Amino acid sequence: MNSLKRLSGFIWIALGAIVIYLLFNQAGKEIAEAAAGKRPLLDTQMFWYIIIPIFLPIILGLLLFGWYAWKGEYDVIARDSEHLS
Repeated sequence: MNSLKRLSGFIWIALGAIVIYLLFNQAGKEIAEAAAGKRPLLDTQMFWYIIIPIFLPIILGLLLFGWYAWKGEYDVIARDSEHLS
């Protein structure tokens, strides 16, 4: 079970990195299209300037969760207060 937890940690890290790339890639494409005049520039910029700060901490949290899972921090889970230290 611990190896499954560690594997899922690696998957979370990879998924988080892919999502960050896709987020910035899509933002760049849409802002470039708006700058070319295909859509309103200000609306597009404001949308991405709001979306990126909202989703980036969530994605970074998933990366951190994956890092801890990959390093084995979740191998032993305390069931009561005696096992916390």
